[in-house]
Amino acid sequence: MTTRLEGRAALLDREGHLHESAPTERTDGPRGQWLRAVRERVDGELGAFFAAKRELTRRIGGDTTVLVDAIAALTMRGGKRLRPAVLFAAYRAVARGDEEPAALVRLACALELLQSYLLIHDDWMDRDDERRGGPAVHAALRAQVGDAHLGDALAILAGDLASAYAWELMVEACASLPCAPALTAAFVRMHQEVVLGQELDLVATRDVSRMQKLKTGSYTVEGPLRMGAILGGASAVELERLEAFGTPLGEAFQVRDDLLGAFGDPAKTGKPRGNDLRAGKRTVLVLECERASLPEERALLASVLGRAQASDTEVHAVLAMLERTGVRARVEDRLRHLLDQARGALAGNTLVPRGRTMLLELVDALTLA
Repeated sequence: MTTRLEGRAALLDREGHLHESAPTERTDGPRGQWLRAVRERVDGELGAFFAAKRELTRRIGGDTTVLVDAIAALTMRGGKRLRPAVLFAAYRAVARGDEEPAALVRLACALELLQSYLLIHDDWMDRDDERRGGPAVHAALRAQVGDAHLGDALAILAGDLASAYAWELMVEACASLPCAPALTAAFVRMHQEVVLGQELDLVATRDVSRMQKLKTGSYTVEGPLRMGAILGGASAVELERLEAFGTPLGEAFQVRDDLLGAFGDPAKTGKPRGNDLRAGKRTVLVLECERASLPEERALLASVLGRAQASDTEVHAVLAMLERTGVRARVEDRLRHLLDQARGALAGNTLVPRGRTMLLELVDALTLA
């Protein structure tokens, strides 16, 4: 087995790096310079981390580095580095002075590896074979080993290893900090919430708002915000203001993701249009259609929802119906309302101006992406 895996390891690495320049959020112009700087710092740290892990893996496990390569390929292929940006902005919104703890970048990398772990498992559960403009990890590993079950088993291991890497970075980053217990508690809470949110997604809960808050909002916005605030020594008032900002922004991120999954350009999203319908996901678009559409329109939706083998023609017919009946427009209105709510939470002079500006730019980046 080792020979078959190693024989194709370089292929996976090449596939991953072909897509490193995949489109991300808008960061052009002076307003986006700090976003680009965060991305460059995190990418540099992650690159060094993976190089060290390949060397360590060879010493521990022999010649094979297939799992490390799989994680690295996904992590370094595109990706918005949104969570690190939220972490940095929250820190700057409460910290006084220009000094920056070394832990900040390591915590940002921990967030990225936590996301890689979640994406690896999520893509396998949802039978999504594409991610960030390239093969999902389970799909790439299936192709490497020529066996679907073995490829899937290796993908599960890759996700587990990415989770271990995330926790390693987390523990190392805050080991010597007075706020280590609070940071660890925030990371634990975030990790547990997203797993519970995934459970609700898999069982197709009708409480979509709760599912989205747990599955996406918890580790995309609310968790990184809380960690940045803790690291920056936030007061109770500052933490309350950041939470009031993060709750609607986290929901907005998921609403936007649902819209992009249905109507976005696959060349930019890295996933086929309408895959959420085939997977049976109860997105905000599905919920709105069920709530306010005619019986025949709901029947059309039901004929495709959860059918993995639905044709492109059938899926596109449902998407056209969602536009024609105003479902898309109403969901887009909901997105705008959530973004306005997030902006409104930052009103006043509670937060450090520089960090407050960074948070507002994150809202704009989400709007324009």
